[in-house]
Amino acid sequence: MSSQSFEIISSLRYDPALPPVLAERGVDASHDSLNSPYYLLPYHQDRLRNAAANFDWKDALNFLQQDTEQFSRFLDTFIPDKAKPWRVRIVVDRSGDCKVEVNPAAPIQPQTLFIPFLPRTTSNPWRVYIDTESTTPSAFTTHKTTARDFYTAARLRSGIISPQDDAEVLLVNPRGEIMEGSITTPFFKRRGDNLEHNAAEWITPPLASGGNAGTTRRYALVQGFCTEQTIAATDLVEGEECLLSNGVRGFIYGRIVLKGPHS
Repeated sequence: MSSQSFEIISSLRYDPALPPVLAERGVDASHDSLNSPYYLLPYHQDRLRNAAANFDWKDALNFLQQDTEQFSRFLDTFIPDKAKPWRVRIVVDRSGDCKVEVNPAAPIQPQTLFIPFLPRTTSNPWRVYIDTESTTPSAFTTHKTTARDFYTAARLRSGIISPQDDAEVLLVNPRGEIMEGSITTPFFKRRGDNLEHNAAEWITPPLASGGNAGTTRRYALVQGFCTEQTIAATDLVEGEECLLSNGVRGFIYGRIVLKGPHS
């Protein structure tokens, strides 16, 4: 694909409720990645930097090298009303030009953005399908870009038409391993009978399986909530509980649906 035909992106939630919720819940918010109305902003900036470096976009990388406080002030200029939550989409091209798209964010409980304050109920979980075709890992699955046709195709194969659908599809590599979700990072309960004492209860696919280096994925690993483990698509069972996460919606419960909507 021509380097002229795509941009690197990252989407995150702006929510003025985040710092007060952290203070109220007694969460250690000393780390800059948490103590901000921009959810995990340093991780999003790192993600963009890593993508720019991978594609050898020197001008974009120079723009992204600004410190996080300066970057936060830059984003502030696009927020229409700082008293409301927003979905912020950062789009950077190879020349270092940055567009910021801001839209109203769907209401959520701010606690679901933070570990261990995960959703407390499994009622109305998202439907989680497994793609019926494989996706070949590439720089465009590791890094988030506007080249997303293969994600769109996977969603359509599973009958997911709208971004507002409470549904997700898991991409599978040619080895039959779960890579990631089309818009989320997936987490599953640990496999095996001989689990290590005090080991994390949840697992997520390793980057070696070809999925995206997501920001909530990094957060969950840093917090010790999960570990990496290769997950075969054939190991997932009907009705299995899982978690999904992204930088706009936080952590969401889901259930595996092996029979697609068109079966």
